[in-house]
Amino acid sequence: MQILVLILGIVLLPKVCPLKCYDCIPGPSGSCNETTRECPSYTQCGSVKMTSNMGGSEFKLTGRTCVTPDQCFNGSVNLGFVQTVFNTMCCTSDLCNSQDLPEGSIGSPNGRKCFQCVENDCTKTLSCSGNEDYCISVAVTAEEQKVTLKGCASKLICSNTQYAEIFGAEISCCQGDLCNSASTADTTTTSQPSSKTVGTTTSAGLLVFVTLLIILVLFS
Repeated sequence: MQILVLILGIVLLPKVCPLKCYDCIPGPSGSCNETTRECPSYTQCGSVKMTSNMGGSEFKLTGRTCVTPDQCFNGSVNLGFVQTVFNTMCCTSDLCNSQDLPEGSIGSPNGRKCFQCVENDCTKTLSCSGNEDYCISVAVTAEEQKVTLKGCASKLICSNTQYAEIFGAEISCCQGDLCNSASTADTTTTSQPSSKTVGTTTSAGLLVFVTLLIILVLFS
């Protein structure tokens, strides 16, 4: 009798249809070809608006794709020479992620401090803002060089770095003032390019590369 009830329950359950979402992950040019896709059952439709500011110059990206609930957050990463703010939105109906989001806000200084890299000096300190409650260290290969970056980051950004190694990055976070170490790692790639830190002389191309890397890490 119990088996019969189970079989009837399965037969009578409404059919679960995959959620359809707009999909558009920006490439190196900042643009993408928007398509639609069927998303896994554990995901939602998501949109993200990212704004980076470097020395008064802004770089903006908008993306849409299937996301898990933990990828729906607002936060920022401040590396001293560039600060990137993320505003995300998730929804649960077909093609609901069509709208462009407004830019996210940084917030006021929160009293926390982290190390940052200015030129070849990673002993400089940086004041964190808003919900940037963690210190972050990033090592990434860009333009055939190993680049070290340090600064402040929101907790939820630090929680979404599990795919960093896939994209050739090493990302670590810690909680506590100046916990991200003033020293720089002496590392090289397989082709043994020079190792350097990044400060105000960073090229626009390198900025775009690192920014897109962060997006890929967060939304993969």
